[in-house]
Amino acid sequence: MNLPVSFVDSARRLLGDVECESFIDALSQPAPVSVRINPLKAREGVLELERVPWASGGYYLGERLTFTFDPLFHAGCYYVQEASSMFVEQVVRRYVTDPVVALDLCAAPGGKTTHLRSTLPEGSLLVANEVIKSRVRVLTENIVKWGHPDVVVTNSDPADFGKLSSFFDVILVDAPCSGEGMFRKDPEAVEAWSLENVEVCWQRQRRIVADVWPSLKPGGVLIYSTCTYNRKEDEENARWMRDELGAELLPVEVPEAWGITGNRLEGEDFPVYRFLPHRTKGEGFFLTAARKPEEAEEDAPPKKRKDKRKEEKGKSAAAGKAHLKMAGEWMSDEAGEYALSADDEGSVWAFPCRYADELDSLRRRLKVVYAGVSVGEVKGRDLIPSHALAMCPALFRKEAFPTEEVDYGQAVAYLRREAVTLSAAAPRGYVLLTYRGVPLGFVKNIGNRSNNLYPQEWRIRSGYTPEEVKTLPL
Repeated sequence: MNLPVSFVDSARRLLGDVECESFIDALSQPAPVSVRINPLKAREGVLELERVPWASGGYYLGERLTFTFDPLFHAGCYYVQEASSMFVEQVVRRYVTDPVVALDLCAAPGGKTTHLRSTLPEGSLLVANEVIKSRVRVLTENIVKWGHPDVVVTNSDPADFGKLSSFFDVILVDAPCSGEGMFRKDPEAVEAWSLENVEVCWQRQRRIVADVWPSLKPGGVLIYSTCTYNRKEDEENARWMRDELGAELLPVEVPEAWGITGNRLEGEDFPVYRFLPHRTKGEGFFLTAARKPEEAEEDAPPKKRKDKRKEEKGKSAAAGKAHLKMAGEWMSDEAGEYALSADDEGSVWAFPCRYADELDSLRRRLKVVYAGVSVGEVKGRDLIPSHALAMCPALFRKEAFPTEEVDYGQAVAYLRREAVTLSAAAPRGYVLLTYRGVPLGFVKNIGNRSNNLYPQEWRIRSGYTPEEVKTLPL
């Protein structure tokens, strides 16, 4: 790897001559591959693989698998996530014990979002935001496949969250950074790196934190992370949060065997957590957790106001009572705490009743692109079951649809959105396809053929199938 001279000099100042040599050597080694199991769809401990010690459900793989051609990957049974970034779990488990309203501010593509959703106490609401519109689609796809119903996806600038004063109990800011920790995985990150970009990044990071800080409740926790090594984007920003925002930087218990290092800022000993590739099995990562002072002035919560759009949606829902009733028949017995509603586009949604006011506030101030679970879409007199419903084990009543188990070849054909031949016993109408007992999605059997209802934009685009397919042995 041809590293920039200025980066090596920076690393030498950070680590010292001897440790820097080990660090540079580690950057020339292959990056470890790791996955995280979805507790909603797979049993923890099912894999006989090396565990990621700081993350429940995290495993190291001996090699990179053909994830694109693994149906269980598309069904949301696991997520391919870098091991170091799974450390966020340790902060949540230490400091979040009751249901909360949480925000993942820079969420795409969704690795930390799905992890945060699995780690938060049940009954919590998670808002996942991404400012770049094209990345919101990927974020939404991964959240839908993960299958937890208590998530809202937004497409807004961090500055917009300042309008939601004292709204969130927990905020994760995985800040856009200079990407030094991605050098092993992404050669373009090496080419894009410069000292000038580091300067741009640390200033942008402070603006982002300052923008979102008013939306954190007094006593709330902000988790700040980067995938970079330099002190400007890491310790110096943590110190700025302490000195300028009055934040209390929080400790996390870290066993020495994990190889995680601490503060590299001279004269300071506040708690931060550094992942260096020659010490930990993972990529470069930095994290600190900051608590907002309890005595911070709490702004009045947003006033509730009559929303004309809500009235219009109510009329739309009233006009589709038959569709809402049908959607209710597709829901599990545990779905009683979720309200069904129809929007103006003819989609039926399920959302947790206890967070209806919060969703209303979000919609008035942010661009909400997805909320709860899409249950179905009205076409004429028909209600077409949504793919998101099949992905949501907490709300979906599988018995509401006839089921057809498919083999590997049929599963891949379905995920390519090709025609799938059903058995002669399959009834007409909507049929749920499963692979190894896990829901893949719906088809509509019309007798001589079946219409593939897998989302067009999510299909496997490659027509080539590797000679040897290596999938996760779930």
